[in-house]
Amino acid sequence: MDAATERLGRILDRIDKAARRSGRKSQDITLVAVTKTIPFDAILPFLQAGVGHVGENRVQEALTKYSIGPDEGYKRPKLHLIGQLQSNKAKKAVAGFDMIQSLDRLSLAEDLNRQAQAAGKKLPCLIEVKISPEESKSGLDPEQLEDFVTRMKGMTSLDLQGLMGIAPQTRTPEEVRPFFRRLRGLFEKAKLSVLSMGMSSDFEVAIEEGSTMVRIGTALFGART
Repeated sequence: MDAATERLGRILDRIDKAARRSGRKSQDITLVAVTKTIPFDAILPFLQAGVGHVGENRVQEALTKYSIGPDEGYKRPKLHLIGQLQSNKAKKAVAGFDMIQSLDRLSLAEDLNRQAQAAGKKLPCLIEVKISPEESKSGLDPEQLEDFVTRMKGMTSLDLQGLMGIAPQTRTPEEVRPFFRRLRGLFEKAKLSVLSMGMSSDFEVAIEEGSTMVRIGTALFGART
């Protein structure tokens, strides 16, 4: 068994156990491998091992990385934008990504809707909600979520599927549970289908609290330099 298959297997096993603790099946959880700054040759073995969704922070890096080279025995992964998106990159993001997880303001939603309409595309999106008190974390103010969801109903080229959130850095995974619980409450109230929360350090707690999508980088690829 090669290293990529072994690492992926360990993560999938942890996902399965966390899903069972929450009364669900592992098939209910989508794994998004966070490949930002990771070179393609290091990602390829994971794609060949079965990773079907990848997350990138920067538009140009992602489009360059996943448009190079011939088919080497893997299926092209679904590409998720998980980093902040500037409006001037909206056209490229619409063309290259399968999902935008970092939709955090009305003006960006309008730009994405306009570009998706021009491209004849229905673009899946998640609203990034700020659940952490840390200033470094971005996202929509939770108090604005209900109005934002209502306004998006008129944007016919965007497919609003759910919410995304990033918990604060804590000493132990257990300390983030209240933040995930709050996001799940917002998610349930909005009656959406995708809840993207949980990363390498806390994804098991996130799954226990209802996450349907986890974003995992370090636990798969090792620490970034």
